[in-house]
Amino acid sequence: MDIKIGFSDTAREVVVSSDEDQYTVVEQVTAALADDGGVLRLTDDKGRVVLARNSRIAYVEVGTTTSRPVGFLH
Repeated sequence: MDIKIGFSDTAREVVVSSDEDQYTVVEQVTAALADDGGVLRLTDDKGRVVLARNSRIAYVEVGTTTSRPVGFLH
């Protein structure tokens, strides 16, 4: 699943691909954003760690954990 983090005062966003389920990621983001002086810490599907200062986060978009069908439907 992809997690997009948008920051205030910048047009760029960070996209993190994660193997964690949606509920876990939403809980992590909610807990981090409750503390404006803290840091959001996410680990991507390759083990890399992404840190973002909570006070600079404008939005977080969490994708779904459902897989997309591949191929054509008859």
